[in-house]
Amino acid sequence: MSSHPIPLVIEDVSQFARALRKHWPDEPPGHANMLSLVAKAAGYRNHQVLKAEFGLPAPEAAFTELEERRLRDALRVFDLEGQMTRWPLKTSVQGLCLAIFWATLPARRDLTEKEVNAVLKSGEVFGDHVLLRRCLIEHNMVTRERDGSIYRRVERKPSPLERALIRAVSERKHAAMRDPIGGGRPAFKA
Repeated sequence: MSSHPIPLVIEDVSQFARALRKHWPDEPPGHANMLSLVAKAAGYRNHQVLKAEFGLPAPEAAFTELEERRLRDALRVFDLEGQMTRWPLKTSVQGLCLAIFWATLPARRDLTEKEVNAVLKSGEVFGDHVLLRRCLIEHNMVTRERDGSIYRRVERKPSPLERALIRAVSERKHAAMRDPIGGGRPAFKA
């Protein structure tokens, strides 16, 4: 089984218990069946769907020491609300951080410069969305018409390192939304 924690917020414990009891078998369930029952009671089709929602990496997706350092460096430029606070100095970390903005752009849709700017501005607080837009194009994550009228996200599968960063920043955002006073806690120790 996965050693990655899967966050689960239960808004109404009473309703959750009723849903769990509705699916409870006659005999005590095994571990995998119990995970499936909990996921169903929480409103998911099964445990795999719950895991997939949080983009958990496969257990064999271990990172090298260098990759973990890049991930920590990338997370340091995002605050507890998931906002980018500064542009990283290292080029390798810059490209990794751009994955956050790539992931927030709508897929398979033409966008105006104004729409792209709105997405970028909503994810950064250091005040240079133009830098982010230009770098997304330079890193082949976004295409742009010659006249700048149409932008489009380049569809690709994020690397395991990018997925880990996207997941960690997403968890920060969700934690901040659940606990707006405390600002959440980091999903990955930076």
